[in-house]
Amino acid sequence: MADPVVAELNERFGTANTELSPDVIYELQSIMRLHELEVQDMFFKWESYCIKMDMDQPKMSMSIVRKFKQDLQDTLERANRAQALEQVKTEKRPGGTPRPGARNNSDVFGMLDGLTTPAARRAAKLGSARKTPMGTPISSRLKNEPVSSPMKLEAQLDAMGAIPPSSFKDRQNAGEVIEILNENLPAPEPPIAPFGESRIKLTAASDQKKLGYKPLAMKLSEASEILDDRIDDFTTLVLEYLKLDESAFRSAAMQSTTEIVAVGRIASDSSEGKLNAASLVLETSRRMGGGFRVPLNVSKLKGYQFFPGQIVALRGTNTTGREFTVNEVLRMPLIDNAASTLETMAAHRERLRGGPDAMDTDDENPMPLNVIFASGPYTADDNLDFEPLHTLINEAADTYADAVILTGPFIDAEHPLIASGDFDLPEEAVYDPDAATMSTVFKYLISPALNRLVSANPHVTILLVPSVRDVIDRHVSWPQDTFPRKELGLHKSIKIIGNPMTLSLNETVVGISSQDALWELKHEELIGGTVEDTNGLSRVARYLVEQRHYFPLFPPTDRTKLPKTGRQVIDGQAAPGAMLDVSYLKLGEMVNVRPDVLIVPSALPPFAKVIESVLVINPGYLSQRKRAGTYARMTLYPPKLSEADAAPGGMLAHRVFERARVEVTRI
Repeated sequence: MADPVVAELNERFGTANTELSPDVIYELQSIMRLHELEVQDMFFKWESYCIKMDMDQPKMSMSIVRKFKQDLQDTLERANRAQALEQVKTEKRPGGTPRPGARNNSDVFGMLDGLTTPAARRAAKLGSARKTPMGTPISSRLKNEPVSSPMKLEAQLDAMGAIPPSSFKDRQNAGEVIEILNENLPAPEPPIAPFGESRIKLTAASDQKKLGYKPLAMKLSEASEILDDRIDDFTTLVLEYLKLDESAFRSAAMQSTTEIVAVGRIASDSSEGKLNAASLVLETSRRMGGGFRVPLNVSKLKGYQFFPGQIVALRGTNTTGREFTVNEVLRMPLIDNAASTLETMAAHRERLRGGPDAMDTDDENPMPLNVIFASGPYTADDNLDFEPLHTLINEAADTYADAVILTGPFIDAEHPLIASGDFDLPEEAVYDPDAATMSTVFKYLISPALNRLVSANPHVTILLVPSVRDVIDRHVSWPQDTFPRKELGLHKSIKIIGNPMTLSLNETVVGISSQDALWELKHEELIGGTVEDTNGLSRVARYLVEQRHYFPLFPPTDRTKLPKTGRQVIDGQAAPGAMLDVSYLKLGEMVNVRPDVLIVPSALPPFAKVIESVLVINPGYLSQRKRAGTYARMTLYPPKLSEADAAPGGMLAHRVFERARVEVTRI
């Protein structure tokens, strides 16, 4: 009988047609024994290693395995050295802090309905009685900012990951710019004072009211119709794009010696395991192919890249009736680029002057827009001080940012302290312990920082985008409605928008989704032969643009295969995952035009890339589980207005990717 461990190693690390050599298997088993890893955990580390080395998961060989093994050993040694340094620290933690001896058997999810657990009431009473020291404030335009170093993790949190926790103040390379897009554009000096009026006109392109649907009420009939309609919609698009007769389109499942064009959804013939060349099938729509699934033979292709849920147009034949032989993968048509009239662009350009009283000495060129993007989590796993968020808000205030766009999670349901329910609120918090909810936590831990930014710069635009991991949001599925602002204590100028959302900042069309589609696409994609785009990060970003959807993957990645969270280590529960409501997936489509800027936070390395004229930005997470993270700043210069550049009809393309400087920076 075959060894199940060897079989799983071949499934995870082997290729579709070739098993691992005995030497490679022995070396992988040695790594498992040395680091006490399961196959799945080792595979996660292998994926991280491939991303770090910018490799597309090459074929396993002894040399590659030994380099991987050495990298794991180096990481372990660095962690041990950092752990030794951490043990000598005795700093205290203010604000929302965990209790010593925190128990992990409390459930906070009932608090969403305004109910409280005994642990929460005990924590609330302790919060009003216990005094917590305040650290020295950071010099900033935001005054009275509590900042201090977190204390060491309790024993139950020490095993959460390979990297030990460290004080936020002791982070290395703070403020380091790790990537710049359009470095040829200068980084302007911030204004000496805030502008007298807002320089941004905000316009919603998505219908936010539709996101208020009732979750947890999905019907299979409605879900199947949505999936079916998506195939039919793309069939119409491909027909118009290629200018073919309808007779050229047939079902891939029908036996025929004539070459045809078939449109369908990529799927796997098995509900388990990763997509591979042997399990590749094309799912047809009920109108074109009766909903049949037909195996795909891709041996004639020089290269291919597929993922589950991808809508594709294939040219080929089915001579046997048993499989469809693919001769060519046709390019899918893209949505039109965003464009505006010359008059509209001129009006937006004039708005950049900041009002008649603005101190603008250059009549020709107004100051560029300054927009900051960041994504949660906003605090490390061992505390609820939200120091990275406070530091980001300080930076936004000091540079007089025109807009700050923050995506969730804000109060993360996967945070170990939130999951356990044993923590204290700041001593200045005034509330009824018997009526406290997670909205109370948001009000006293997050809202003060945002409100102080509004006080420092009254005309700043602040947008909050929820996440399916936000414990304060009753809408638990994606696409996701806004969370209610009642009881959050937010300034009235701060706006909460849906997830996903397409909107315009002046003329610039911005698409935003807090759903980590990039990581799941990278994990699930199937690559074969020679592909055009060898960069894994730009390739998965291109999927979003080509598929016209913020989350084109279906089905989403198995929850057990997602990156581990702090809560998972405590109680063994897997991360929430995509939480898709299939009946409403159409609300996740890109609206009307290609976005000028696409904001897609992900656990993948942060980046800023131009994909098919779309500026795709992954700002990273502001706080990693045990270390500080990154954010992105976009400096958007005003458009150059010229009738010669206008298309027929007087429309002028925005071309944001040419006039935007993007910096990805360590917090």
